[in-house]
Amino acid sequence: MSLADQMGFNFRMPERRIWKVRDLVAAVRTHIEREYSDAWVEGEISNFRSPESGHLYFTLKDGDVQIRVVMFRSSARLLRFRPADGLQVVVRGRITIYEDRGELQISAEYLEPKGAGSLQLAFEQLKAKLEAEGLFAAERKKAIPSLPARIGIVTSAQAAALRDILNILERRHHSVNILIYPAQVQGETASLEVAGGVRYFNRHSRVDVIIVARGGGSAEDLAAFNHEDLARTIAASTIPVISAVGHETDFTIVDFVADLRAPTPSAAAELVIRSRQEIENQAVALEERLVRAMRYRLLMRRQALTELAQHGAFARMAELIHQLEQRLDDLKHRLELAERQVLERARRRFETVSGAVRHYDVRRVLSGVRKELESWTSALVAVMRNVLLQYRVKTERLQTALDSLSPLAILDRGYALIFDSEGKLLKEARQVEVGDGISARLKHGQIQASVTRKQE
Repeated sequence: MSLADQMGFNFRMPERRIWKVRDLVAAVRTHIEREYSDAWVEGEISNFRSPESGHLYFTLKDGDVQIRVVMFRSSARLLRFRPADGLQVVVRGRITIYEDRGELQISAEYLEPKGAGSLQLAFEQLKAKLEAEGLFAAERKKAIPSLPARIGIVTSAQAAALRDILNILERRHHSVNILIYPAQVQGETASLEVAGGVRYFNRHSRVDVIIVARGGGSAEDLAAFNHEDLARTIAASTIPVISAVGHETDFTIVDFVADLRAPTPSAAAELVIRSRQEIENQAVALEERLVRAMRYRLLMRRQALTELAQHGAFARMAELIHQLEQRLDDLKHRLELAERQVLERARRRFETVSGAVRHYDVRRVLSGVRKELESWTSALVAVMRNVLLQYRVKTERLQTALDSLSPLAILDRGYALIFDSEGKLLKEARQVEVGDGISARLKHGQIQASVTRKQE
């Protein structure tokens, strides 16, 4: 008998329970998940991994203590920022045990950076990424056309910003054509719809410039315009894009990749097209510049022509013209003498023949004489016509040469010779002063004038 029995004590040994590892882990997991179904944990991210499955894996550290964290794809796709090693975050999720390794871990449902909002962090991360790729570089931005014929607007059809844009465009230049692509500008599908509008205008090439517009709002309201796919779509656009999102103090990723950022939607309407009055004023200024340039060119050509007219070659040409005119007169005179001599010889022969026929049969003689005379007359006429034709052709050729070489032909084309008060030909503007009297010789007559302005 044992001592316990001798002393009257009755002890029972506890039953020994032997757990299977899987059962124990499952029991502990159930207990922990029940007690810590919604826990918020703060720590530093390390060993971050993002495999192709879309799930996120990392370790949350606090000094020397650490716990593993898994965020499945369904929750990870809702993140507004990209987790990275060294980032201090707050994790909300369910504490559980990974049975295959028997490790304690957090199944995260929500993740936010410590000390900065997720939207702002996502904005800074995407901004740094796109800037490193050169999407913000000034040299890749396209010029906005100064007077577009067609303007495409991507915005909500009910937005007040659209009404402001349309009113300003109507006031500044009512003839411009406007195409509107209605799109949601807030919410999860907004970035996809806005990007679809930009692609639509690029695909159909129906506009000269695109305005992406939205009124002001909170960071959450403008989050759609910080989307990476939308930013890349705008950067790839072959049509210039103007960003008109939010107020002047609001900045989005779209503002940086667009070819031009407008502080507000109304400002975009002011920037995209110049007013009709500005265009008309510029046209008047260009017309005045063109008139001044033409007058200056005419003045320079007139001066050069005047200098050429004073050249000795013109004097020699005038002398040659006079000689040709004299020769022409001489040829005309010789032609007239030859004509008279031929006629005189014909007359004398006729008289001789007439005297001889008195002794013969008048009719027979006259018939022979008439035939002979007609023959001579025809020959004479043919010779005279040939001579006259030759002289006429030669005369016309000389007359054409005279006309082309005559200095007076210059005056026929509307030019004039300008002389000072002493009768000296003016070649440069510095030969006269304002108020001096000048005279101009025209094709017919002369005019007197005075200098009111000069330009050297």
